[in-house]
Amino acid sequence: MRLELGRIYIKDIQFGPETKVSNGLLTVNREELAKLLKEDERIKEVKIDIARPGEKVRIIPVKDVIEPRIKVGSKAKGFPGVTAGMHRVGLGRTNVLYGAAVVTIGDIVGMQEGIVDMFGEGAKWTPFSKTYNLVVDITPAAGLEPHSHETAVRLAGLKASTYLAKCAENMEAEEVIVYEMDNMAENIRKYPDLPKVVYVEMLISQGLLHDGFIYGVNSKEILPTLIHPNEELDGAVISGNCVAACDKITTYQHQNNSVIQDLYSKHGKELNFLGVILTPELTTLEGKFRSCEMTANLAKMLGADGVIVSEEGYGNPDTDLLIICKKLEQEGVKTVLITDECSGQDGFSQPLADTTPEAKAVISAGNVSHLVKLDPADVILGNIAAVENISGGWHESVQEDGRVFCELNAIIGATSEIGFHNATTVLR
Repeated sequence: MRLELGRIYIKDIQFGPETKVSNGLLTVNREELAKLLKEDERIKEVKIDIARPGEKVRIIPVKDVIEPRIKVGSKAKGFPGVTAGMHRVGLGRTNVLYGAAVVTIGDIVGMQEGIVDMFGEGAKWTPFSKTYNLVVDITPAAGLEPHSHETAVRLAGLKASTYLAKCAENMEAEEVIVYEMDNMAENIRKYPDLPKVVYVEMLISQGLLHDGFIYGVNSKEILPTLIHPNEELDGAVISGNCVAACDKITTYQHQNNSVIQDLYSKHGKELNFLGVILTPELTTLEGKFRSCEMTANLAKMLGADGVIVSEEGYGNPDTDLLIICKKLEQEGVKTVLITDECSGQDGFSQPLADTTPEAKAVISAGNVSHLVKLDPADVILGNIAAVENISGGWHESVQEDGRVFCELNAIIGATSEIGFHNATTVLR
């Protein structure tokens, strides 16, 4: 399967009479986009703004971030099974407005949305301080129940990203990134001496707005599922959850999954990348045992010599992470875990809610409880009062001078467990 991502580099965004890309400038017809999104009767009002890297802008409460993309030469325009009919992705050409992002905000429903700062200390912690962001603020119709409210906001972001990318469908890309992999049998034949590696990606799947989606199917309704890595890179997996902002895997991060990209870079050289197992993180003990058992069995059936497991969220999903590790290690499969830590603001608390002696190789994406002080912003897009109600914030987080005190919990992508973030490890 061969996927080509044609990058069209975006170096600025502005509003204008026509949505188009020219010489790196993305011009957006704000009124046309707002009208499109308001076709959904659940949406009362749409406000659209722009946030550029370095501007003293704070965006809150962020629900999702999406990279604008369009399938070239295909009748299906949008995310499969969600904003477009069910269609296969992971092959052919997809054009990407590289450097641009759609950021959705709106009335808070759950407590686990987040902040994107485009400047100062906050910008250091979120990867989306470096993108040119079209910020879409959704006001829902009165009386919507929470799930309908959230669905409307998230669909609006996905629709907005497709709307933006349509103008670049027939443009010539400045750079083409190719992801190509033979079928599993052929790969094993071609690379008999390379260790066979499987990537297990855990998806928060716990209801109450805490769910990922695969081809439009809620992840809590699936059993562990093997997919081609190209499918995730091409929009088959999207965010639909409000897990803590720091390790929420946004749709943008699924589209650019760092683990998949790194494994691809070593495929056929240092290892044989077999594929991706998507695993739901469920709330019941029976559900956890079922998912973990089937995940380990799938990896064994594929003949994996090594498995990388990334978590989404923390707390009870730590148990899923460790059960998978234990089962694989006891079967002789080398296992590497990617997680973050909830170690308290002083860093001395137990980092995970569970443990097992088989967890010998663990990569930390950082401490979600680390305290940060954010400088005053000149412009607030959204509602700064939401800080007090999101994970990592508290009453009086916002100071009189406009500074914000919060934990990394509150910052979008700060401790991403697929490695798509700015944190690094310092050995002392």
